[in-house]
Amino acid sequence: MIVFDIECRDGHRFEGWFASSGEYETQREKRVLSCPVCGSESVGKVPSATRLNMGAVPADAPPARSAAGTAKANLPADSIALAQAMYLRMLDEILTKSEDLGNKFPEEARRIHYEEAPARAIRGIATQNEHDALVDEGIPVARIPVPPRNRLN
Repeated sequence: MIVFDIECRDGHRFEGWFASSGEYETQREKRVLSCPVCGSESVGKVPSATRLNMGAVPADAPPARSAAGTAKANLPADSIALAQAMYLRMLDEILTKSEDLGNKFPEEARRIHYEEAPARAIRGIATQNEHDALVDEGIPVARIPVPPRNRLN
């Protein structure tokens, strides 16, 4: 098993696990690989940093220094990948635990808010004007980008 850091044309980074380097190339050429954030099939390998786990850092150890000599924060090696993983987990929770109402979302959000329908987790599609009107009415809604439906598992 080999792990590659992969990036789409929009700069979203993610990991890919493959049986071999050749398997990665085969999947990329067949356009089987796609970005889990935006669905783009235009992806490629990017350099990844090697990480050695040398044990716990003592509490009294001085802070790590960058090449420029400034102190570095103790952040994960790739905070962007971590944020993307957290986003994908959140998205999975939303998609699996809410009812998809499609274009009927604004109407049902109002009915739930005004207690004309049972309270439940819903999702769907709203235009910018519909979204703004819901917000103006005090109805709690959030815009969350979702990859194209044909790219979801």
